[in-house]
Amino acid sequence: MAAETILQHWIFTSFIYPFLLVFFISYAILEKTKLLGDGKHQINAIVAFVLGIVFVGGIFPKIVVENLILFLTVALIVMFVFLMLWGFAVGGEVKIEGKGLKLVAGGILAIAVFIAVLWATGIEDRFFDMLFGQPWSSAFWTNVLFIVVIAVAIAVILKSK
Repeated sequence: MAAETILQHWIFTSFIYPFLLVFFISYAILEKTKLLGDGKHQINAIVAFVLGIVFVGGIFPKIVVENLILFLTVALIVMFVFLMLWGFAVGGEVKIEGKGLKLVAGGILAIAVFIAVLWATGIEDRFFDMLFGQPWSSAFWTNVLFIVVIAVAIAVILKSK
C-alpha cells in the first residue's frame, strides 16, 4: 500500500486545492478582461478570494470541478499519446487545414465537453434516458435520422451544381 503524503491530506484535497484553483482562475479572468477596471489589482484579488471561499463552501460545485479535472487529465493524456503516435507514424506535425475539418474537430471537442459536463454533474443517465429510453424515442430518432439523411443528400446535390 502506498504511503500518504502531506499533499494528499483531506485538508489539501478538499479545501486548499479547490480554493487555489478557483482563486487563480478568477483572478486571471478578472485581470485579463479588466471587468472591474484597469489597475484594480487589489479589488480583483478580493473578488477572486471571495469567489474561492464561496466555492469551497459548496460541496456539489467542488465535486463537479474535481470530475471535470479528472476528465481534462485523461483527455490530455489521450491526446498526448495520439500525437506521439502520429509523430512516429508520419514524422511531422499534426496540422488541421481547411475550414470544414476545423469545424468537425471543434464539433467533436464540443460534444466531448458536453458529455464530460453531463458525467461530472451526475445527470448523464437521466439525460440519456430522457432522450433514448422513452416510448416515443424510437420513432422520433428514426425520423430525425431520416430527415438528416435527406438534408445531407440535398446539400450534396446543391453543392455539386
